[in-house]
Amino acid sequence: MILIRDLVKQTLMTGYLSRTTEEQLRYLLQCTHYGIEDVQAFYQLQRGVLTGSVTQESRSAFYSTTC
Repeated sequence: MILIRDLVKQTLMTGYLSRTTEEQLRYLLQCTHYGIEDVQAFYQLQRGVLTGSVTQESRSAFYSTTC
């Protein structure tokens, strides 16, 4: 089974959060048990999105169609 921290690590390395990865993260957060390392990794991902070091595909698509 893939771990939240593995998905986050991959996303932080590429600087891009795809919709597929976002869906996987959502599923893992809602439907599985996870440890503190996964929670910390998810917070890192959130910081990356907020600071702009990670581009979120779903937001990019939204802004390109509304502006």
